[in-house]
Amino acid sequence: MTGLWILLALVVLLGLFVIITYNGLVSMRNRIDNSWAQIDVQLNRRYDLIPNLVETVKGYASHEKETLEGVIQARNTAMAASTPVGQAAAENMITGALKSVFALSEAYPDLKANSGFLNLQEELTGTESRIAYARQFYNDSVLKYNTGIQSFPSNVIAGKFSFLAREYFEVSEAATAPVAVDFGTDRAGESATPPPVPPVTP
Repeated sequence: MTGLWILLALVVLLGLFVIITYNGLVSMRNRIDNSWAQIDVQLNRRYDLIPNLVETVKGYASHEKETLEGVIQARNTAMAASTPVGQAAAENMITGALKSVFALSEAYPDLKANSGFLNLQEELTGTESRIAYARQFYNDSVLKYNTGIQSFPSNVIAGKFSFLAREYFEVSEAATAPVAVDFGTDRAGESATPPPVPPVTP
């Protein structure tokens, strides 16, 4: 009789373990989804600001066509991304393209002094900071969840109920490095560097 009670106790404990572990994994998975939603809000805000930035810059540097088209192309690529890894790669492109656009202000004093450009630059910089904060929270959530589904004995429950590993949202170092912009041409499109002076023939 005692053995039966022990067996029943073990069954109850096992059931409690399964329920608690399952609910914990669900909670961590939902936290990931929620943190990704916060990233998505900030990303969409940046996507909405970029066309305004391009139009503002175009008014002062319309012939900087390649730079302006680059940021629009990066934006379109990011909007079409469907996975965190693909999104991160596209966001790296946007960050680099935006740095190139911001750098144009050094060659165009009127643009640099434009209040609309300054406001957009400030808003985009602030949005970038919020994205970085949300990305850190998301990656921390993914780390905790992935560790949970890979660790014993919770990995048994994760495998039984198809809890799959989640991708990180990582930014490459290249995206945070300064972007070099070549201002070797002036506003007329000609070389800003004077030609070499020919030697004087005696």
